[in-house]
Amino acid sequence: MRRLLFALVLLAAPVMAQAPQDPNENIKKLVTLKYVDPQSVRRLLANFGVEIQADDRMKVIALSGNRNRVTTAEDAIKQLDVPSAAQKDIELTVYFVVGSDQPNLAGNPIPQDLQSTVAALKSTFPFKGYVLLDVLSLRSRAGSGADTTGQLTGNRYTSFRVRSASLDGDGSVIRLDGLHAGLRIPHVSEGKLQYVDTGISTDVVDVKEGQKLVVGRSSLDGPEKALFLVLIAKVIS
Repeated sequence: MRRLLFALVLLAAPVMAQAPQDPNENIKKLVTLKYVDPQSVRRLLANFGVEIQADDRMKVIALSGNRNRVTTAEDAIKQLDVPSAAQKDIELTVYFVVGSDQPNLAGNPIPQDLQSTVAALKSTFPFKGYVLLDVLSLRSRAGSGADTTGQLTGNRYTSFRVRSASLDGDGSVIRLDGLHAGLRIPHVSEGKLQYVDTGISTDVVDVKEGQKLVVGRSSLDGPEKALFLVLIAKVIS
């Protein structure tokens, strides 16, 4: 009997030696993501009561806070980081629309599906004429970025890029991080050919699927001419 009791004590000793974890202890944890966008995860966990840092290049989330909250945030990340959340493509189209008071404005007629958008622009910016300068489209997998360029007459270039495109909420809202679109115009300075970028850059843009969103306005050749960017986003299953 004594031997049996002694054996039981020996078996229980390692269990008793393990001190219970303090739920209020401050800890730090790195969580590697496979499928979802780190910035989207960071925004969703903003109210979890933990410090969060996201690295897009390494696809890593750093969590810092008390053990209970960090564990809760980590469990939430596991629910979000699943293949189904990242298997959709996002198609982005940006229209380069020019408004000006100058006669004989070079460009193409405004397409029918942009007529209502340009009509709204006219109510705020009453330029005498509006034309379509260029259209660029790109496709990005949710959680990734993409870029594209176009060439116009006169050695001018249009450009369009996003650092990351992701789906928020029920998937009807598309969030774009690090969007840049604009026109690069050649300029000779001190005998060297350089380019002036009239582009528009934004840190974050939220657009509903199918919505025609005017992203911004940039001056061209002074206040009498302006470049408007109209963005349309679609989710491709």
